Amino acid sequence: MERWALVSGLHGDLDLYEQIQTELKQQRGVANLFVLGDLIGSQRNCNSLLERLRHPRRTDLQPECIYGWWEEQLLAECGYRGDRKAESLREEHGEAGVSELLAAVDADHLNWLASLQFGFIELDCALIHGSSADVGDRLTEDTSALVLLDRLTRLDVNRLFTARCQRQFRLELSAGSIQSLVKDHAGELQSQQDVPKRSVIGIGEGKNYTLYDPATDHIEFRSAGNPSQASGRGFG
Repeated sequence: MERWALVSGLHGDLDLYEQIQTELKQQRGVANLFVLGDLIGSQRNCNSLLERLRHPRRTDLQPECIYGWWEEQLLAECGYRGDRKAESLREEHGEAGVSELLAAVDADHLNWLASLQFGFIELDCALIHGSSADVGDRLTEDTSALVLLDRLTRLDVNRLFTARCQRQFRLELSAGSIQSLVKDHAGELQSQQDVPKRSVIGIGEGKNYTLYDPATDHIEFRSAGNPSQASGRGFG
């Protein structure tokens, strides 16, 4: 089966995107490119990258894009999310950050950004910027196993690829079970739910991206311009 490339956090950097595209063409078997949000940012003009993503070159690995935290903030500020404004962006970067983001993206791109999906379900994998709970949800190696299990079971998948934490890791939840005890006026009710082996994978951001082989479940963490890195693992 063909491999996937998972990228996030380009923040309008067309040069970085072209470097990643060049590397992916040199990788054997990479046939799908998923861009998991944060296509835009406030630090540079993002229009050239957005134009390239919307209209790929014939030789490009065709990008499949979803929206991330920065897109959510822009769309909220521009009225695409009802009455909501970019409050999270204001809290982190102030009014100047909001103004810089508005200046970084032409209005011509807003409808396309608004058309992007929250995430993808491919085979038994969920590909999301944050998690099934929220686009801004940061899952890391330190997140509790119960929270990770909740995010996986919401979508009924065995692997969750996330980008919001900006780190590269693989955290495995080994097979087990959850036992519960409920007491009411009728007495006690015990139940047990079996939990299969599942994984949460942080794909990194910017120059750090991830290659995944669905046939073998092999993950390779890469950094643009650098040799391949061994995949990181953890247990919960």
